[in-house]
Amino acid sequence: MAAAAHGGLMTAARLLALGDAAWTVEFGDAIDPALHARVDGLERAVRAACAAGGEPWSAVVDVVPTFRSLTVHYEPLRCDGEALGTALRTLAAQAVPAVTAGRRWTLPACFAPAMAPDLPPLAERLGLTIDAVVQTLQQAELRVYQIGFMPGFPYMGGVPPALQVPRLATPRKTVPAGSIALAAAMCAVYPWSSPGGWHLVGRTPVPLFDLRRHPPALLASGDVVRWYAVDEAGFATLQARAEAGELDLAQWCRGREMR
Repeated sequence: MAAAAHGGLMTAARLLALGDAAWTVEFGDAIDPALHARVDGLERAVRAACAAGGEPWSAVVDVVPTFRSLTVHYEPLRCDGEALGTALRTLAAQAVPAVTAGRRWTLPACFAPAMAPDLPPLAERLGLTIDAVVQTLQQAELRVYQIGFMPGFPYMGGVPPALQVPRLATPRKTVPAGSIALAAAMCAVYPWSSPGGWHLVGRTPVPLFDLRRHPPALLASGDVVRWYAVDEAGFATLQARAEAGELDLAQWCRGREMR
């Protein structure tokens, strides 16, 4: 199959059967912009083939991109699954890497102790001051690679090496909604209260998923996020406006642009 860049090398993509109703094309095992560009390129090619219609593409019911792979779900009674796999092999070999034109967001975050319970131990572990951790995180451009785990939950790459640590040894039973969290090279935000095993380093008052919006999820693959600090009073004001549906999200978005 097609080859993907990984650490300067080219590794062959793999076609994997996911049960009897889906195929996964896997390009590698890294969180890497070049590798994700291959996923984007194949997704565009698959969606174009589906839009054109005809077998086997008319049987496709969903296309799901991740950091490093693309899964194509289909109705097995409407097409020859092996034929679809062969067609995916061909597209994977021909697809041109693409970079999604994402929006650039600068979103508010509160790093006060009540909002960031893991910030002090994380700073100590890294040999940094709390201010240094916060400043480094604010300077980072975080690319949204995928939405998963729960609706609106963004998996963002681009965490500086100085802030990269493994997941918590013992996950929490409850993580407050809006929590900004770090694990390895990833940053994420919990849209709702849920269990979680990442380091909680702040909280945003911006709802990342709201059924009153269209689409409900604020962020999408290809978007870039930066954080700016607000104090607890500012957080409370913005949170109240968010709950009332009064936040103007456009104020934090610089529009759509290629990187």
